[in-house]
Amino acid sequence: MESEQWNHDQHSEEIEAMCRSKAEEFRLLGYEYVTSKDIWDCISRNYDKDGMPPLHKLVNDIYSLKANSYMTYLTLAAYRGLN
Repeated sequence: MESEQWNHDQHSEEIEAMCRSKAEEFRLLGYEYVTSKDIWDCISRNYDKDGMPPLHKLVNDIYSLKANSYMTYLTLAAYRGLN
């Protein structure tokens, strides 16, 4: 059976499209200034310790991101001075 590991560069366009889709969803909900980079920054902070997850988990993390979780991330980032 093939390994679940994947090459980030190989899938970067697809990941960007998923993040762009999620940002558009948030804009429809009234969060006007969300970008795909913002979505990626929010999602990828969870991968600092363990590295990139399998592709199916990454897709799930992007598409299951809730606006409330994103706003919590922004709030904590503002308190830490990261944003």
